[in-house]
Formats: sequence, structure tokens, C-alpha cells
Amino acid sequence: MSPVDPQVPPAGEEIHLPGLSAQPLLVAVGTTILLIGVTFNWFVFAFGVIMTTWVIINWVRESNADIAELPVHDEGHH
Repeated sequence: MSPVDPQVPPAGEEIHLPGLSAQPLLVAVGTTILLIGVTFNWFVFAFGVIMTTWVIINWVRESNADIAELPVHDEGHH
């Protein structure tokens, strides 16, 4: 580091990014099936609703488990 470079404070927190997931694609597929079912057949519609609901519920569960693994951040001390 040269004397001309500005002092950079240390990083306060690590950035957390979720891992790769197929859930966004599966929600899109389920929603597409649901919408096709509205037009053609109620069995297809029901399958799309069940698939989309199941994927969203699992996605929320995985997200909650991922968030629970993060370190606790104390907002009171800055």
C-alpha cells in the first residue's frame, strides 16, 4: 500500500449470498402449467397450483434454514 492510497476501513460484515437453486425455475414452470390449465383443463390447473405451492413452501423453508445459520447481529452496538 502506498502513502498516497486512502485508508480503507476493515469490512464490517461478510456478504452472504444464497447458493444455486432450482426453485425459481420450478416456480416459473408451475405457474406456466397453472396458467395453461386455466385455459385447457382443470386437472392441469390443479397440478400447477399444487406444484407451485409445494415449491414455494420448500423455498421458504430452505431460506429460513439458511437465515438461521447466519451469525447473530447485535443492532444495539455500533
